[in-house]
Amino acid sequence: MNGGFHVVKQSKRRRVLPGFGLSMGYTVIYLSLIVLIPIAVLFLKATTISLAEFWETITDERVVASYKLTFYTSFVAAMVNVLFGTLIAWVLVRYDFVGKRFVDALVDLPFALPTAVAGIALTAIYAPNGWIGQYFEAAGVKIAYTQYGIMIALTFIGLPFVVRSVQPVLQELDQQYEEAAATLGANSAQIFFKIIFPAIFPAVLTGFGLAFARALGEYGSVVFISGNMPMKTEIVPLLIITKLEQYNYGGAAAIAAVMLVISFLLLFLINFWQWRTARKHQVT
Repeated sequence: MNGGFHVVKQSKRRRVLPGFGLSMGYTVIYLSLIVLIPIAVLFLKATTISLAEFWETITDERVVASYKLTFYTSFVAAMVNVLFGTLIAWVLVRYDFVGKRFVDALVDLPFALPTAVAGIALTAIYAPNGWIGQYFEAAGVKIAYTQYGIMIALTFIGLPFVVRSVQPVLQELDQQYEEAAATLGANSAQIFFKIIFPAIFPAVLTGFGLAFARALGEYGSVVFISGNMPMKTEIVPLLIITKLEQYNYGGAAAIAAVMLVISFLLLFLINFWQWRTARKHQVT
């Protein structure tokens, strides 16, 4: 009797949401409309030009320079965010201080702030006559309209991804392991690298991947502070917009398709590394 009631109870729990077939159908339709179909159309648009034109477009010196700049600055910005984003998450979780909630809310500001507004604000601050830029200009360092300005903009928009990825993991991390290691004679560095870092590393990788992916497609905040100089500070999204303004839809689609393939491969490797790291941590 109890066994039958248990089976009925499990069956009801399984039917709280639609069955697998219906849920999977909704999932496939939604992903197709939002992700798969637009990507497929992008590749189809790239096939409107000949293979020779496609190759000539994606190997153009200006295009290659924009690819290098975009991936390089995005990687550097993501790495900076990993370092300082993890530190900010640590401070928000492990310490109590006046204004903590304000600082915690401030982390999400790049999410809410329009990217164009962020770009204008950063340009005003780091321009040669800006509040901060004037001091660097006096020291012979130019930030706005250089790669440094691009990195600052990409760091600004990518910081919340790292903080919000690492923060929940730190909150759930049991401090008893740290206390036990301390009683056994482990110093602070050993506790961090042997206990804390392995636990938060998958989350750090997630934050890095999200910040890196966000930086690759950023346009609004970068277009103002970069200066948009071909071969120097011209990013891929701006180059795509330029192609579209010239009604070269095939060329724009070709550049975007290459960008998409490279980004997907990099994110796949990051996710695979994250999965391996998380699995290894669970086994150990």
